[in-house]
Formats: sequence, C-alpha cells, structure tokens
Amino acid sequence: MEPRFNLYANKVTASFGKRLVTAGKVVDDSGLPHEVHELVKIRASQINGCSFCVDMHTKDAAHAGESPVRINLVAAWREATVFTEPERAALELTEAATRVADGGGVSEETWQRVRKHYDDDQIAGLIAAIAAINAWNRLNAIAHTPAGSYEPGQF
Repeated sequence: MEPRFNLYANKVTASFGKRLVTAGKVVDDSGLPHEVHELVKIRASQINGCSFCVDMHTKDAAHAGESPVRINLVAAWREATVFTEPERAALELTEAATRVADGGGVSEETWQRVRKHYDDDQIAGLIAAIAAINAWNRLNAIAHTPAGSYEPGQF
C-alpha cells in the first residue's frame, strides 16, 4: 500500500504534526496514567480505522510493558475482565467522544463514571488525549499512511 500523501515530507503537515505533538505533551503532565493514555490511543484508532496509529500504539504499549492479552482485548473491552474500573471509564469516554458525530454524545452516566475515577487534571488530560488521537487518526486515515513499519520510539 502506498500513501496518498506523505504527511511527514510536506512542510505544512509536518509543521502541523509537530504542533500536535507539543500540544499532546500536556497529557504527560496531567497525572493521567500512562497505561490509560495508551489504551485510549489504541481504542480511538481502532474505531477510526487508522491502521498506522493502531500499529504505532499497540507497539508502544507493548514496549512499555503492556501485556499482549490486554492489547488484544482493547477492541472488546466491555466483555473483557482484564481492565480496571478506571480504565473502563476512560475507554467508555473514548468511544463516546470518538463517535460523537453518530449522535449519541457523552452520556451523563459515562461522565459520572469518569468523574468517579479521575480528578480534574486527569480528566482534562483524558479529554486532550482523546482529541489529539482523533486528530492524528484523521490525518493518517486521510493520507492513507500505511501501517506495519513503525518501531517503538521512532517519533
């Protein structure tokens, strides 16, 4: 598969990407657990059909010590027993926010589950993480960036 457009070779999209990376760094300082951040990136990327990001974030999660079982079950997290209640709340919010255009939005029940497990800074980090990965997914899906060659830490 060939990309439709090389995002990383074009000065405009490369510059935009650098700014997205910088904006995303606030998540690291929010207190949101790294494991949760990785799960969010994987789940949104699966929903959006972004093979490049699924490849990247599953490899990054494995490199950071995440178990293959948990990585493989992210798509079926509702039926899986390997995720904590806080992780489940974050995944639920990720799905609702990623699918907001489908008309459902984020329910009050979802919001209350998130509130139960995260403080304001962590929630802000979670919202930022979801927004950032959705932006990355759209960039790579539009450009048809191929998956499979990513190496952990490459970017």
